[in-house]
Amino acid sequence: MSYRELWIAFTTIVIKEIRRFTRIWGQTLLPPAITMTLYFIIFGNLIGSRIGEMGGFNYMEFIVPGLIMMSVITNSYGNVVSSFFSTKFQRNIEELLVSPIPNWVILSGYVVGGVSRGLAVGLIVTLLSLFFTQLQIHNLWVTVATVALTSVLFSLGGFINAIFANSFDDVSIIPTFILTPLTYLGGVFYSIQLLPEFWQMVSQLNPILYMVNTFRYGILGVSDINVAFAFTMILIFTALLFFVALKLLNSGRGIRQ
Repeated sequence: MSYRELWIAFTTIVIKEIRRFTRIWGQTLLPPAITMTLYFIIFGNLIGSRIGEMGGFNYMEFIVPGLIMMSVITNSYGNVVSSFFSTKFQRNIEELLVSPIPNWVILSGYVVGGVSRGLAVGLIVTLLSLFFTQLQIHNLWVTVATVALTSVLFSLGGFINAIFANSFDDVSIIPTFILTPLTYLGGVFYSIQLLPEFWQMVSQLNPILYMVNTFRYGILGVSDINVAFAFTMILIFTALLFFVALKLLNSGRGIRQ
Protein backbone atom coordinates (compact mmCIF):
# COMPACT_ATOMS: atom_id res chain seq x y z
CA MET A 1 0.00 0.00 0.00
CA SER A 2 1.12 3.56 -0.70
CA TYR A 3 1.62 6.11 2.05
CA ARG A 4 -1.59 7.85 0.97
CA GLU A 5 -3.58 4.61 1.22
CA LEU A 6 -2.08 3.85 4.62
CA TRP A 7 -3.03 7.33 5.81
CA ILE A 8 -6.60 6.94 4.55
CA ALA A 9 -6.94 3.57 6.30
CA PHE A 10 -5.53 4.98 9.54
CA THR A 11 -7.70 8.11 9.56
CA THR A 12 -10.80 6.06 8.70
CA ILE A 13 -10.33 3.91 11.82
CA VAL A 14 -9.59 6.96 13.97
CA ILE A 15 -12.63 8.90 12.71
CA LYS A 16 -14.82 5.84 13.29
CA GLU A 17 -13.57 5.54 16.85
CA ILE A 18 -14.03 9.24 17.61
CA ARG A 19 -17.54 9.26 16.15
CA ARG A 20 -18.33 6.18 18.20
CA PHE A 21 -17.72 7.80 21.59
CA THR A 22 -18.91 11.30 20.65
CA ARG A 23 -22.20 9.96 19.29
CA ILE A 24 -23.00 8.48 22.71
CA TRP A 25 -21.40 11.30 24.72
CA GLY A 26 -24.02 10.85 27.43
CA GLN A 27 -22.49 7.45 28.18
CA THR A 28 -18.82 8.18 27.47
CA LEU A 29 -18.08 11.81 28.38
CA LEU A 30 -20.77 12.86 30.85
CA PRO A 31 -20.46 10.08 33.52
CA PRO A 32 -16.73 10.61 34.21
CA ALA A 33 -17.34 14.36 34.44
CA ILE A 34 -20.04 13.81 37.06
CA THR A 35 -17.94 11.23 38.94
CA MET A 36 -14.89 13.49 39.10
CA THR A 37 -17.01 16.43 40.24
CA LEU A 38 -18.19 14.29 43.15
CA TYR A 39 -14.56 13.43 43.95
CA PHE A 40 -13.69 17.13 43.98
CA ILE A 41 -16.59 17.94 46.29
CA ILE A 42 -16.29 15.01 48.70
CA PHE A 43 -12.54 14.42 48.86
CA GLY A 44 -11.34 17.91 48.00
CA ASN A 45 -13.74 20.22 49.78
CA LEU A 46 -15.28 18.16 52.58
CA ILE A 47 -12.51 15.74 53.56
CA GLY A 48 -9.61 17.83 52.27
CA SER A 49 -10.40 20.71 54.62
CA ARG A 50 -9.84 18.33 57.53
CA ILE A 51 -6.65 16.79 56.13
CA GLY A 52 -4.86 20.06 55.51
CA GLU A 53 -1.67 20.14 53.44
CA MET A 54 0.02 17.27 51.66
CA GLY A 55 3.33 17.60 49.87
CA GLY A 56 3.36 21.32 50.56
CA PHE A 57 -0.01 21.92 48.86
CA ASN A 58 -3.57 21.94 50.08
CA TYR A 59 -5.29 18.60 49.63
CA MET A 60 -7.44 19.71 46.70
CA GLU A 61 -4.40 20.84 44.72
CA PHE A 62 -2.61 17.60 45.57
CA ILE A 63 -5.34 15.23 44.34
CA VAL A 64 -6.31 17.10 41.15
CA PRO A 65 -3.42 15.72 39.04
CA GLY A 66 -4.18 12.19 40.26
CA LEU A 67 -7.88 12.52 39.45
CA ILE A 68 -7.13 13.85 35.97
CA MET A 69 -4.76 10.96 35.36
CA MET A 70 -7.28 8.45 36.73
CA SER A 71 -9.92 9.67 34.28
CA VAL A 72 -7.46 9.46 31.38
CA ILE A 73 -6.42 5.92 32.32
CA THR A 74 -9.91 4.48 32.73
CA ASN A 75 -11.35 6.10 29.60
CA SER A 76 -8.42 5.30 27.31
CA TYR A 77 -8.55 1.69 28.42
CA GLY A 78 -12.32 1.41 28.36
CA ASN A 79 -12.72 2.90 24.89
CA VAL A 80 -10.39 0.46 23.15
CA VAL A 81 -11.39 -2.68 25.03
CA SER A 82 -15.10 -2.12 24.40
CA SER A 83 -14.69 -1.00 20.79
CA PHE A 84 -12.34 -3.74 19.62
CA PHE A 85 -14.22 -6.49 21.45
CA SER A 86 -17.48 -5.26 19.89
CA THR A 87 -15.78 -5.48 16.50
CA LYS A 88 -14.82 -9.07 17.29
CA PHE A 89 -18.24 -9.95 18.69
CA GLN A 90 -20.11 -8.53 15.70
CA ARG A 91 -17.67 -10.22 13.29
CA ASN A 92 -16.72 -6.88 11.74
CA ILE A 93 -13.09 -7.74 12.39
CA GLU A 94 -13.19 -10.03 9.37
CA GLU A 95 -13.48 -7.00 7.09
CA LEU A 96 -10.20 -5.64 8.49
CA LEU A 97 -8.46 -9.02 8.33
CA VAL A 98 -9.19 -9.56 4.63
CA SER A 99 -8.16 -6.00 3.73
CA PRO A 100 -4.55 -5.16 2.75
CA ILE A 101 -4.22 -2.84 5.76
CA PRO A 102 -1.07 -3.67 7.80
CA ASN A 103 -1.76 -4.73 11.37
CA TRP A 104 0.29 -1.88 12.81
CA VAL A 105 -2.07 0.59 11.11
CA ILE A 106 -5.10 -1.16 12.60
CA LEU A 107 -3.50 -1.15 16.05
CA SER A 108 -2.46 2.50 15.75
CA GLY A 109 -5.95 3.54 14.65
CA TYR A 110 -7.62 1.94 17.67
CA VAL A 111 -4.98 3.32 20.02
CA VAL A 112 -5.37 6.88 18.72
CA GLY A 113 -9.13 6.49 19.12
CA GLY A 114 -8.62 5.50 22.76
CA VAL A 115 -6.18 8.36 23.29
CA SER A 116 -8.71 10.80 21.82
CA ARG A 117 -11.35 9.79 24.35
CA GLY A 118 -8.87 9.66 27.23
CA LEU A 119 -7.54 13.15 26.51
CA ALA A 120 -11.03 14.52 25.88
CA VAL A 121 -12.20 13.33 29.29
CA GLY A 122 -8.94 14.52 30.87
CA LEU A 123 -9.54 17.99 29.42
CA ILE A 124 -13.12 18.03 30.72
CA VAL A 125 -11.95 17.02 34.22
CA THR A 126 -9.19 19.65 34.09
CA LEU A 127 -11.72 22.38 33.23
CA LEU A 128 -14.02 21.20 36.02
CA SER A 129 -11.14 21.30 38.51
CA LEU A 130 -10.74 25.03 37.84
CA PHE A 131 -14.05 25.59 39.65
CA PHE A 132 -12.48 24.13 42.82
CA THR A 133 -8.83 25.20 42.72
CA GLN A 134 -6.23 27.05 40.69
CA LEU A 135 -3.96 24.90 38.56
CA GLN A 136 -0.35 25.78 37.94
CA ILE A 137 1.89 24.12 35.38
CA HIS A 138 5.38 23.49 36.70
CA ASN A 139 6.67 21.81 33.52
CA LEU A 140 4.43 21.84 30.44
CA TRP A 141 6.46 19.31 28.45
CA VAL A 142 6.51 16.74 31.24
CA THR A 143 2.78 17.23 31.78
CA VAL A 144 1.83 16.78 28.11
CA ALA A 145 4.26 13.92 27.45
CA THR A 146 3.16 12.00 30.55
CA VAL A 147 -0.57 12.24 29.91
CA ALA A 148 -0.13 11.35 26.23
CA LEU A 149 2.12 8.34 26.90
CA THR A 150 -0.14 7.12 29.70
CA SER A 151 -3.15 7.32 27.43
CA VAL A 152 -1.30 5.35 24.73
CA LEU A 153 -0.16 2.79 27.29
CA PHE A 154 -3.64 2.03 28.59
CA SER A 155 -5.16 2.09 25.13
CA LEU A 156 -2.71 -0.68 24.27
CA GLY A 157 -3.69 -2.48 27.47
CA GLY A 158 -7.34 -2.28 26.48
CA PHE A 159 -6.51 -3.68 23.04
CA ILE A 160 -4.72 -6.68 24.57
CA ASN A 161 -7.63 -7.27 26.95
CA ALA A 162 -10.05 -7.21 24.00
CA ILE A 163 -7.97 -9.76 22.09
CA PHE A 164 -8.10 -12.29 24.93
CA ALA A 165 -11.73 -11.57 25.90
CA ASN A 166 -14.27 -14.19 24.88
CA SER A 167 -17.32 -12.53 26.45
CA PHE A 168 -18.45 -9.18 27.79
CA ASP A 169 -17.68 -10.46 31.29
CA ASP A 170 -14.03 -10.86 30.29
CA VAL A 171 -13.97 -7.22 29.24
CA SER A 172 -14.89 -6.05 32.75
CA ILE A 173 -12.64 -8.38 34.77
CA ILE A 174 -9.36 -6.50 34.27
CA PRO A 175 -10.77 -2.98 34.92
CA THR A 176 -12.69 -4.15 37.99
CA PHE A 177 -10.18 -6.41 39.74
CA ILE A 178 -6.83 -5.06 38.53
CA LEU A 179 -7.02 -1.58 37.01
CA THR A 180 -9.26 0.04 39.64
CA PRO A 181 -7.31 -1.23 42.71
CA LEU A 182 -3.98 -0.26 41.12
CA THR A 183 -5.33 3.21 40.34
CA TYR A 184 -6.59 3.83 43.88
CA LEU A 185 -3.31 2.51 45.31
CA GLY A 186 -1.23 4.53 42.84
CA GLY A 187 -0.88 7.65 44.94
CA VAL A 188 -3.94 9.44 43.58
CA PHE A 189 -5.27 10.39 47.03
CA TYR A 190 -2.14 10.26 49.15
CA SER A 191 1.63 10.54 49.19
CA ILE A 192 3.41 7.23 49.65
CA GLN A 193 5.70 9.05 52.08
CA LEU A 194 2.88 8.57 54.60
CA LEU A 195 3.27 4.80 54.37
CA PRO A 196 5.67 2.61 56.37
CA GLU A 197 8.91 1.85 54.55
CA PHE A 198 7.84 -1.69 53.62
CA TRP A 199 4.62 -0.50 51.98
CA GLN A 200 6.48 2.25 50.19
CA MET A 201 8.60 -0.46 48.56
CA VAL A 202 5.48 -2.48 47.70
CA SER A 203 3.83 0.61 46.20
CA GLN A 204 6.77 1.04 43.84
CA LEU A 205 5.74 -2.20 42.13
CA ASN A 206 2.56 -0.42 41.00
CA PRO A 207 3.16 1.04 37.49
CA ILE A 208 0.37 3.60 37.91
CA LEU A 209 2.34 5.18 40.75
CA TYR A 210 4.98 6.30 38.24
CA MET A 211 2.41 7.87 35.93
CA VAL A 212 0.52 9.72 38.66
CA ASN A 213 3.68 11.08 40.26
CA THR A 214 5.27 12.14 36.97
CA PHE A 215 2.08 13.96 36.01
CA ARG A 216 1.86 15.53 39.47
CA TYR A 217 5.44 16.72 39.08
CA GLY A 218 4.57 18.32 35.73
CA ILE A 219 1.73 20.29 37.36
CA LEU A 220 2.87 20.90 40.94
CA GLY A 221 6.61 20.23 40.81
CA VAL A 222 6.52 17.54 43.53
CA SER A 223 6.89 13.77 43.27
CA ASP A 224 7.37 10.83 45.60
CA ILE A 225 9.75 9.12 43.17
CA ASN A 226 12.52 10.07 40.76
CA VAL A 227 10.81 11.68 37.77
CA ALA A 228 13.45 10.66 35.20
CA PHE A 229 13.23 7.04 36.32
CA ALA A 230 9.42 7.15 36.33
CA PHE A 231 9.30 8.63 32.81
CA THR A 232 11.70 5.96 31.59
CA MET A 233 9.49 3.25 33.07
CA ILE A 234 6.44 4.69 31.28
CA LEU A 235 8.35 4.59 27.98
CA ILE A 236 9.43 0.99 28.59
CA PHE A 237 5.89 -0.15 29.52
CA THR A 238 4.46 1.57 26.43
CA ALA A 239 7.00 0.02 24.05
CA LEU A 240 6.52 -3.41 25.63
CA LEU A 241 2.72 -3.35 25.34
CA PHE A 242 2.90 -2.12 21.75
CA PHE A 243 5.16 -5.05 20.86
CA VAL A 244 2.88 -7.53 22.65
CA ALA A 245 -0.31 -6.12 21.10
CA LEU A 246 1.15 -6.14 17.60
CA LYS A 247 2.48 -9.68 18.00
CA LEU A 248 -0.92 -10.91 19.18
CA LEU A 249 -2.62 -9.18 16.27
CA ASN A 250 -0.15 -10.71 13.81
CA SER A 251 -0.66 -14.17 15.27
CA GLY A 252 -4.44 -13.87 15.02
CA ARG A 253 -4.90 -15.11 18.57
CA GLY A 254 -8.43 -14.54 19.79
CA ILE A 255 -9.40 -13.14 16.40
CA ARG A 256 -9.17 -15.83 13.78
CA GLN A 257 -11.46 -18.72 14.61
